[in-house]
Amino acid sequence: MSPEKTPAAPKPRLQRLAEALMVLALAGMVVAVFINVVLRYVFNTSIVSYEEISRLLFVWLVAIGAIVAAFEGSHLGFDLVTSRVGPVGRKVLFWLSQLLVVACMVLLLWGSWAQVQAGLSSFSTVLGYPLALGAAATLVLAVGLLLVAARDMRRGTPVERDAGALDIE
Repeated sequence: MSPEKTPAAPKPRLQRLAEALMVLALAGMVVAVFINVVLRYVFNTSIVSYEEISRLLFVWLVAIGAIVAAFEGSHLGFDLVTSRVGPVGRKVLFWLSQLLVVACMVLLLWGSWAQVQAGLSSFSTVLGYPLALGAAATLVLAVGLLLVAARDMRRGTPVERDAGALDIE
């Protein structure tokens, strides 16, 4: 007999929105790439703008996916060191890692902002959208991961998932 599972708490609206955007981006990528593959191999032609669209959607999909995974505590973890130290050492390592994450995200935020500013006057080759649109994905990523780090530091511990369960929905 399997133990009864307690119902999961409902996901926040922002998380559901992010997941919906990821679904739309992935669906758009699949359609664009599939159409181009069929056009290339059957009709020996392609729609060049679909390549730019799928590239842009992929960049945003990765950025939003990284934020959602961090929010859920789903990123890969490496506990070779933390599993071998006591509670005090684990706490020190947690704070050290959070400070490193914050430092890296501040650098990413700073560099992304510079890229967004530069991209406002540069445009994509085919569609002509400002390249700042692609660079903005890393800007959003940095802000999102800073918010997750702030949440974890406020709690004093990261969100931990059940290590024994695969949470496939």
